[in-house]
Amino acid sequence: MADDIVYVDVNEGSKRVLNNTKLFVKLLGRFKEDKSIDNISAALESGDIAQAQIAAHTLKGLTANLSLSELYKQCVELEAQMKTGSVKDGQFEIVKNVYEITLTEVDKVITQYA
Repeated sequence: MADDIVYVDVNEGSKRVLNNTKLFVKLLGRFKEDKSIDNISAALESGDIAQAQIAAHTLKGLTANLSLSELYKQCVELEAQMKTGSVKDGQFEIVKNVYEITLTEVDKVITQYA
């Protein structure tokens, strides 16, 4: 069910920074400035799977560290596909859509804890 999808796990993310919610929110703000999704897109457009994989790996790491659960899950799948040398039709679009939803949820968390 879509209602079970976790985009920002605030409890887990806060634990990762010793329950310093202020720091967690600051890190979420920095995440919004990251250009990995744009780098993936540009690399895929140019057919550079190796560069796209590097950017996907970076985004995967960021999402893991910030407990951005659903985006992390989708990045894992995207990177796994890239390791085979190709990306299934629609997979990057899924990641991009989840990324946009995650940004909306990140904004909600930032507003809530600001």
